[in-house]
Parts: sequence; C-alpha cells; structure tokens
Amino acid sequence: MAYNDFQHFLDVLAQKGELKRIAEPVSPYLEITEIADRVMKANGPALMFENVVGPPHRLGTPNPQSAVLNQPSIDPASRPIGEKRYGMPVAINTMGSRRRMSLALSCEDFEEHAERLRELLKPEFPKGPIEALKKLPHLLGEVKIVPPKRAKDGICQEVVMQGDDVDLTQLPILTCWPEDGGPFVTLPLVFTHDPSTGKRNVGMYRVQLYDKNTCGMHWQMHKQGMRQMEDAGEAGRRRFEVCVALGGDPVYAFTAISPLPPGIDEMLFAGFLRRENVRLVKAKTVDIMVPADAEIIIEGYVDPAERRLEGPFGDHTGYYSLAGDFPVLHVTCVTMRSKPVYPATIVGVPPMEDGWMGKAVERIFMPLIQLTVPEIVDMNLPVDACFHNVAFVAMKKKFPGHAYKVMNAVWGLGQLSFTKFVFVFDEDCNVQDIGEVLFRIGANCDPARDVLMSRGPVDQLDHASLSEGFGGKMGFDCTHKWPGENGFSRDYPKLIRMSDDVRAKVDAMWDRLGL
Repeated sequence: MAYNDFQHFLDVLAQKGELKRIAEPVSPYLEITEIADRVMKANGPALMFENVVGPPHRLGTPNPQSAVLNQPSIDPASRPIGEKRYGMPVAINTMGSRRRMSLALSCEDFEEHAERLRELLKPEFPKGPIEALKKLPHLLGEVKIVPPKRAKDGICQEVVMQGDDVDLTQLPILTCWPEDGGPFVTLPLVFTHDPSTGKRNVGMYRVQLYDKNTCGMHWQMHKQGMRQMEDAGEAGRRRFEVCVALGGDPVYAFTAISPLPPGIDEMLFAGFLRRENVRLVKAKTVDIMVPADAEIIIEGYVDPAERRLEGPFGDHTGYYSLAGDFPVLHVTCVTMRSKPVYPATIVGVPPMEDGWMGKAVERIFMPLIQLTVPEIVDMNLPVDACFHNVAFVAMKKKFPGHAYKVMNAVWGLGQLSFTKFVFVFDEDCNVQDIGEVLFRIGANCDPARDVLMSRGPVDQLDHASLSEGFGGKMGFDCTHKWPGENGFSRDYPKLIRMSDDVRAKVDAMWDRLGL
C-alpha cells in the first residue's frame, strides 16, 4: 500500500499502536532530542510532539574554535530569551524499529523488497515460450509502476511564501545537541539536477539554519550533490538550483539514502518500492520537480563559489563532526500544506532511528551486491559500528586466497568503499549473530597471517582517519584455512557438530522431556 502522504503514514502508525502523541509543551532546542534519544534506545514508539513551544531559534555566528576546543559555538549571552509557539507538530522516530521501517516501505517486512529485486535481477532466460509468457506479466507489472508522473498541483503548495514572507525560523527545526552550531534540518530530501545531463539526484544532506532565508548545505566530498554543484561551477554557473523536501511518502527518505547504481533515479526507485508512481509538481521559483505529497518544500539556489562555516553537528558517528566550510543555500520560496507536520530525526551515539534505515538498506540491496560478488552469501553492517566502519561477510570459499578477493571487492562497491574493517567468514557462519562472529574470529584468524592492510576513501565524517576522507582499511580472513594457503600446511580441524539423525531424534522427544 502506497501512502497518500506523510500524515497518512502517521495515521497508520497510530492505528497499529506504533505512535505516541505528546501533549506536554516541549522545546525543539535540545528537549525533543533528549526525549527521542531515550525512546530510541529503549526500542520505543514513534513520537508526535503536538505542542512545540520553546525559546526562539538560537541563531548566531559559529565560532571556528568550537570545533577544536569543544566549546559552545554560540555565545549564550547573545541568545534571545522568551518563548515561541510553533505552528506545527514534530514527528520523530517514525522509522525507528524493524516493523515501522517495513511499514514505511509499504510491506510487512523489508526483506520482501530484497526478494523482488532478486527476482528482477535473475540472469537466467526463460526455458521456453510458456515460461516466458508466465513471467512477462509480472515483469511488466513491476516496470510500469516505476516512472514518476507529473501532477498539476499538490498539497505541498497549498501555502506559498516568497520574498520577505520567507522565514524558516517559523519551522520547529531542531537544535539537537548542546555543541551544535545551530538548528539543523535532519530529515531533508535534497533535489538537484546534473548540469550536463539533467538527471535528477535526491540525497539526504543535513541543512543548518543560519537565518530566516539562508542555510548551510552539508554536501560531503564524495556525495553526488557536491559533484553536480562543482560541475555547475566549472561551467560558469553562479546559481545551482536546489529544493529541499520534507515529508511525503516515507519511502522517499529511504530512497534518498539508498546506494543506487549510477543513472537510477531515486524517484523511479521509490515508485518500484511503493508499487505506485510518484507524483511530482514543479516548484514555484526553480526548475525542479518535487513530491506533490510533501509537507514542506524549501526552494532556492547555491552559488558554487560561495562557502560559509557550517557545524559543529552531533553526528551519527556518536561524536560531533567538526565545523567546516560548506555551500550556502539561499532560499527563494517556501511552500507547504495548510496544516503540516514537521518530520525530523536525530543522530548520535548508536543505536538510533537511523540504525533501522541502514539495516533496511543492507538487506534490500543484498541482491545487487551478490550480482557483482556472487560468492557473498550474507553481510552484516553492525549498527553499533555506524555501518560504514565494520562489515561481517559470509562467503562460499572456492580457492586459496578467496577471502582476500572478497575484501577487495567490498572496498570497490560504492559506499561500501568506506568500510574500515572487513571480516570474512565461511558460508556456514551466521554473520547476523555477533556471538558466533566473535567465536569465528577468535578460532580462525591468525593476526600474523590473515590480515590485509589497505588504504582508500573513508567517510568524510570519520575523525580518526589519516586525513579528511582518506584513511586505512583492514581485512581479516576468518575462514577455515586450506592447504598451502598463506603457508598453512597442517590439516584444519572440523567444527564440532552433532549428527543430523541424533538431532532429529532429540527434536522428536523434546516436548516429552519437559525442558
């Protein structure tokens, strides 16, 4: 079932007992974060803060030294006093469990989408015309729902504010952590177009509020948005158009973080996931199509030559990402539905809501990984390692040194190239079980023989790396060793297993044992 809009999704969560409404007055300055953080770490429900009240946004000039000295980035004496009542509720943690993440993707469990992709990616041809005719309706059905459609209007433009009417401080944008450089939009869908090809890109990049119509756009060096803006600058353009969408079908947020192959439109992929075309409308002041069902649209442009200090920001690494120079978004228009809900999330020390978003990415894109590296049986990117730091990989080992091929393959796969530690296991290892993983590491890995050191790109937010965006990698061969492998010359022992017939016999008597 595709959702009509974000509020439709919230209604479904409420019907299923997955949404808690909060009537208590709560501030977007730190208080929502503290409440949401406790709920996320306790595997609690989605939250709707219906009475968002607090001090005005604490805006100011970021202090460059704050990133180094870990001091507040805004002088407390300069902060305005008084309370402000925001005109819309805030929804958070809406995808913070396996069930809610699956509901956000319009399915009972997000593994269903992995199976759909696996079916579409099967390389074998039909064995005959009858089988081909049987498969054709299914394949056509999957394809025809995909392309986005243009709509004449949408709820995202029921209210239009341009010029002096633009005032982003009226939105309940969260200041998440005490040392943050200011309020940040944390669940944005950033729409841009390649200046050469016109192809759309939708990414999720945090947006810092500077003042009522100016923001910081956190495009990291490896991200497609940054590439497109730099290409526009090289072409001599001084205005690179941008739209930031908030809300809409929650599947859009997932597609914005998805590691799609080059050339695959995020809105096309969203249509595949929701089994219904995405409806897009033209923005009011820029030449960009945006989701008709969004809650809020922020329109504007970036000058490729302009930079401003952005951050610090309490990030998904569990540490503050340091302040740095990033592009500036100049807002030309804000549109929204007449009674919007502001969607938000927070990141910080895991586990957080983003852990389930990342786990869905891991599971749904396994078929694409296996298409490129078919010997991979399964993969686990642990939430506690922030996904991009550690990968546990199970593989079908076919020849000596095969584990090293898999390590290098992982480091060559899109955003998996950021992985700092890759542990490779035999196919019978359940890499989703951390206890079993630790057992296999201790049992099968000799640090003097089974470790591969490498270097390459890492997440730009990795504060421990050799330099910004570049650092070391380490792979561990935790498989059973074959004769002659890395000088191993002894027989390798067998893993202790009970015989199948005894297991079956005990299974049959188990209920009678009273255990």
